[in-house]
Amino acid sequence: MTRYLWHRLLNLLRAEWHYLLAYFGIVRFTHMPTFVSVEPAGFCQLRCPECPVGTARRDNGQTATTKTLPLPLFRHILDELSPFVHTIQFYFQGEPLLCRDLPEMIRLAHAEGLYTIVSTNAQALTDERAEVLVQAGLSRIIVSMDGLTQSSYEAYRQGGDVRKVYAALRSLRQAKTKHRSRIRIELQCLRLRSNEHEWKEFKRLYRSLGADCLTFKTAQFYDYEKGNPLMPSDERYSRYEKQKDGLYRPKRSHRFTRLFTRPCSRLFTGCVIDAGGKVLPCCFDKARQHTFGQLTVNTSFRSIWTSAAAFRLRRSVLHHKSSVPICTNCTE
Repeated sequence: MTRYLWHRLLNLLRAEWHYLLAYFGIVRFTHMPTFVSVEPAGFCQLRCPECPVGTARRDNGQTATTKTLPLPLFRHILDELSPFVHTIQFYFQGEPLLCRDLPEMIRLAHAEGLYTIVSTNAQALTDERAEVLVQAGLSRIIVSMDGLTQSSYEAYRQGGDVRKVYAALRSLRQAKTKHRSRIRIELQCLRLRSNEHEWKEFKRLYRSLGADCLTFKTAQFYDYEKGNPLMPSDERYSRYEKQKDGLYRPKRSHRFTRLFTRPCSRLFTGCVIDAGGKVLPCCFDKARQHTFGQLTVNTSFRSIWTSAAAFRLRRSVLHHKSSVPICTNCTE
């Protein structure tokens, strides 16, 4: 129980109600987001081919940005959003563990009774850092591991060492046991052609590796129309389906999508705040094309959430979704 429990429940109900109204063309945004993704660091050590940060490192030999989210700005975010959100996701494009203030951010959010999630490539997750994260009160950590061997792993996680992932999982399990923590350790694997021969082995081994659960995730590709070498051979495990003309298109998550267009739920429930303070509509806006506004310690989040830029983007997504580039590769 927290002091904001009822505020958060009321805000959640308002968000759900406004989402239902959108089915009938009534647009209301008097609520606040129910969760927020905060990017602790805007850079990464790896060169993953379908990641803008990794692509910048691969093509230019440098990161797109070296920004980390300032702790005073995070405190400002927390002060304004704690009464409304129930979850803070500490990830977007960069590697969260490269932000030295991450444990303190988690501790502050945990003190407000918020559910906290970190998603990491685990390359910087040492014994010491595992201890710090667990002691900070982290609720859940997602460890990306897209191959059980170095060859299958680095087919996507270019520049990474799979041995560090194995070690990180052991460190997290030891810290969880030592401190009797309730942290949930989730092992996540992208479904790729390079690792499809290992999927059964993942299911057999994940608990012995130190994880509490295993999640397989379909991979997003930028150049998907003519297929991609990393797409799984079995289309059931791909985010894309082949059309009669031989080109691929994203699958839709709702079975009745072809009969009607349902509103995007992410518009109503969450947003992203990147390491530079930009407020974005969702995690698909990787190029930051639809910024709602620039958040600073002297700027109100609510003023950005209800800004003209936010209204224009929401109207476009709700009424002309096919004209919004970030929506064309989304399964929502």
